[in-house]
Amino acid sequence: MRGLWFCLGWVMVALGVIGALLPVMPTTIFLILAVGCFARSSPRFERTLLAHPRYGPALRLWREQGAVSRKGKAFAAGGMAVGFAMFCWGAHPSWILLLGVGLFFLASAAYVVSRPSPRLGAGNR
Repeated sequence: MRGLWFCLGWVMVALGVIGALLPVMPTTIFLILAVGCFARSSPRFERTLLAHPRYGPALRLWREQGAVSRKGKAFAAGGMAVGFAMFCWGAHPSWILLLGVGLFFLASAAYVVSRPSPRLGAGNR
């Protein structure tokens, strides 16, 4: 079972890297999932992700407080809006697909925005 968690962790890292390059895919959620997978399979890679200079603070904040910074919320919601606009412009979807994707993005953004903000003194930015 440990090997499965390890492989799944690397799949999540790969998806996170793709998300860092494409505006329509998230990054941090996949890295949060990767940390969870590595916590069950490889403490070394778990520590590596948590110590990452760019993503580590957000991952630790989520792990310790279940919180998302205001900046993170703004970037996530903005990225979803840009992704939705690109989808509309590039795919020319039917109204049913447009509605489904729009509701998915709206629900995702609402979830992210509804997460608590970091408590003061918790290493937040």
